[in-house]
Order: sequence, then C-alpha cells, then structure tokens
Amino acid sequence: MKIFFIILFIFTVFLTSIVKAIGLKLEVGEWNFSADKDYCIIGSYPTTKDVPEGKKRGKTFVLVYRLNKDSNAIIEIRAGYPYDEKKSVEVKIDQTFFEFYSQDDSAWTDNDKDVIYAMKKGIEMTIQGYSSRGTLTKDIYTLKGFTAAYNKLFNSC
Repeated sequence: MKIFFIILFIFTVFLTSIVKAIGLKLEVGEWNFSADKDYCIIGSYPTTKDVPEGKKRGKTFVLVYRLNKDSNAIIEIRAGYPYDEKKSVEVKIDQTFFEFYSQDDSAWTDNDKDVIYAMKKGIEMTIQGYSSRGTLTKDIYTLKGFTAAYNKLFNSC
C-alpha cells in the first residue's frame, strides 16, 4: 500500500510538471485542450467555487488526460487544498453520483470510463470534498464543450 502512494505521489508531481510545461491555459466555464508528443490534456476551472468565509484555497480544476496515446483517459480533480483522505470526494453529474478517492490535493476514480460517459451526456458537474481540516467545499463545472474537447483529446493524439 505504501508503494502505491509513493507511485501516486510521483505521478502527481509528474502531471503537475506536464501541465506547466505544455502551458495548458484553463478558463472558467470552458474545456481547453493542449497536446505534446507524449501526452494530451483537457481541463477546466469551475464556474462556481465554494470558498467558506475566512478560508484560503489554491487553484481548483479538473483534468482529463492521455499519456503515450493510451486508449484510456484518466480524470483528475485538483481541490486547491489537501483532502481528508478518510472521506470520499463526491462527484455528481446531473443526477448520477460517483465516489472518488483522494491523495493530498488530488482525487481519482477507478471508474473513468463511466464518469467520462456521464460527462459527455451531462450538463453540470458538482464536486464536494472535505479538507484535511474538515471544511466542506462544493464546486460546480459546466460540461458545455466537454464532448468536443474530449473528442479532440482522442482525435489529435
């Protein structure tokens, strides 16, 4: 189990450097695309970001990416704070619910295909998570333009 978390941490650091290196420019309410030789990424900032009064929070966004032309895409949520790893991150796409697991400030699922299918069909995605200090946050993303960005992710890479 410890090895899993070490690998997950290394992968998270690697992905952060990828996002910075390729210069993915995220916009509120838009799904943006960026590509490099070995990877492609789409991502968006939330249209509504819940920051309780008196609390500070870093950047929060959702990424969907492919490495080395893999046939599967991976979803990652960045919270802008360390998650409470004992609690699930809840993702609601219209009326469909998914649970993600977390490590530090990121969350993933083992059910990427079903979540992506719901994102392609959905209108709005709501993400709720608890910080390591117990603060509940709720962020809302538009899924308008997601399908076009997702298709570009696979057609351009």
